[in-house]
Amino acid sequence: MLQVGDKAPDFSLPSADMQMRSLSDCAGQWFLLYFYPKDDTPGCTIQATDFTDMLDGYTRAGIHVAGVSADSCYDHQAFRDKYGLTVSLLADIDKEMCNAYGVMHEKEKDGVKKEGILRSTFVIDPEGIIRYVEYGVAPKGHAAKMLELIKDMMSA
Repeated sequence: MLQVGDKAPDFSLPSADMQMRSLSDCAGQWFLLYFYPKDDTPGCTIQATDFTDMLDGYTRAGIHVAGVSADSCYDHQAFRDKYGLTVSLLADIDKEMCNAYGVMHEKEKDGVKKEGILRSTFVIDPEGIIRYVEYGVAPKGHAAKMLELIKDMMSA
């Protein structure tokens, strides 16, 4: 798992609009990267709508935001359109980025074990260094908490 002070792994993933996005596109700027398990599930919907609601505040502060899951671009489009999401959603179908960021973990449900994405957030500074990591994020209120935290980091 990545920790504060680590260099953030670069990536190149398609967005819901099928445009390639990378960490290097945001070089010199703050970036909040959040990983979530699955489009159109209750916790993921809460988190994505909260980030959408707070997106103007992030943009005004000069902070880029992107959510990442293993869903396809088409799934992201349907999720975005269903809830009017404006936050950028990136498709990591092969889970290479999820593995690079250490967010894959084994879950057990009804005695069946399977691997899934642990809801996690990374704050990356303008030099590409991870300044905050949270694994096992609770979705409700997380977007507002992160905006205040990053603003504090920026002003320190």
